[in-house]
Amino acid sequence: MNKGTILITGCSSGIGLASAKTLKEKGFSIIASARKTEDVTILKESGFNCVKLDLNCSNSIKSGIDDALQISNGSIDFLFNNGAYGQAGAVEDLSRRVIQDQFETNVFGTMELTNLIIPIMRKQGHGRIIFNSSILGFVSFKHRGAYVASKFAIEGFADTLRLELSGSGIYVSLIEPGPIRSAFRDNALKKFNENIDVENSVHREIYEATRKRLMKAPDAKTPFTLEPDAVIKKLLHAISAKRPRERYYVTFPTYLFGYLKRVLSTRMLDRVLEKSE
Repeated sequence: MNKGTILITGCSSGIGLASAKTLKEKGFSIIASARKTEDVTILKESGFNCVKLDLNCSNSIKSGIDDALQISNGSIDFLFNNGAYGQAGAVEDLSRRVIQDQFETNVFGTMELTNLIIPIMRKQGHGRIIFNSSILGFVSFKHRGAYVASKFAIEGFADTLRLELSGSGIYVSLIEPGPIRSAFRDNALKKFNENIDVENSVHREIYEATRKRLMKAPDAKTPFTLEPDAVIKKLLHAISAKRPRERYYVTFPTYLFGYLKRVLSTRMLDRVLEKSE
């Protein structure tokens, strides 16, 4: 039984791929997307309807939506904005280009895609838009300034959108995971090595520790890290519940810092965050 069509971004690995597999098993019609041609090919060979969609390119977003609508006969019931990457590095070591690249994928592309899907959902009279945000969408950790800023922006966009779509039949939810086992760490390490001049930075010693942390094997047991299933559980509620929640916390650190943000002063919270990596 087809429970509806869901377009998922960032399906080459991690949460996106795991979500596509689980939701397909549960009877949803999946349109997976990926930005690389080789990943699109792999997904199609795995039995998924898949479109090429690069959040850095307006033309790719538009053609990706056109292809998705052909597959779905013009209907998109759910949009899971999952595609993103993390740029590590202290703010003072981030060039304008690096910050722009972070926002092109995590913010501008996601916003453009969402705005192109909304008229489709308005015409249908229903829809669910879910953003995969982060614990770093509401608290700031050191040496993650570009990623933090991008996720704060997405949270503000989603909150505003939720107000503007009230009464339209379109619901907006945010999922805010902490550490989840995925390829995110590998991608972050690649971007860190590409864009951060470690040798000439005052943060050199800290960066060496950052490299070691990012180089940990994907199956290494890091504190509080959960499998993608933890996110998928919340995603299922967001797309199936009669009244989906505005926010879904995932992992212990998200619950902890959500609580601390409510009860501590900014100065006290800063003291806690200064000790966090």
